[in-house]
Amino acid sequence: MKYNSTLCEALLESHEIKPTANRILVLRTLAEARQPLSLSELECEMLSVDRSSVFRVLTLFREHHLVHVLEDGSDSVRYELCHSTDGHEHDDDQHVHFYCEQCQQTFCITDVPIPTVSLPDGYVLESVNYMAKGLCPRCALRKEKGR
Repeated sequence: MKYNSTLCEALLESHEIKPTANRILVLRTLAEARQPLSLSELECEMLSVDRSSVFRVLTLFREHHLVHVLEDGSDSVRYELCHSTDGHEHDDDQHVHFYCEQCQQTFCITDVPIPTVSLPDGYVLESVNYMAKGLCPRCALRKEKGR
């Protein structure tokens, strides 16, 4: 889906975030990304916005449940747009992520069922990270062919 300024503004406002040029740009970049992005990757995509500004926007988005924050084992945190309808509801777009140990890319796997996490009394669940690791199809094929 193409995210124009009007759609970006509406999504920000539904999460109680005031739309600004930088926030719209970060949101649009995340929305149009084919996979979760690290801070460095976001910075490269948006040369007009400095790293600290991007980080501040991501922090705000995280506080308002507009991004998922993924730790894939690559020593880099990755971000992806959360498609919940607002910042107050339970995250309704949880899905599995796959980290390829060969090409070091992280992929969204949306068609794999995820388990429900039930914790004992007294525990408060804040987040769950569904990360599988191995070889992506392209790297597995290369390995099979001996490349």
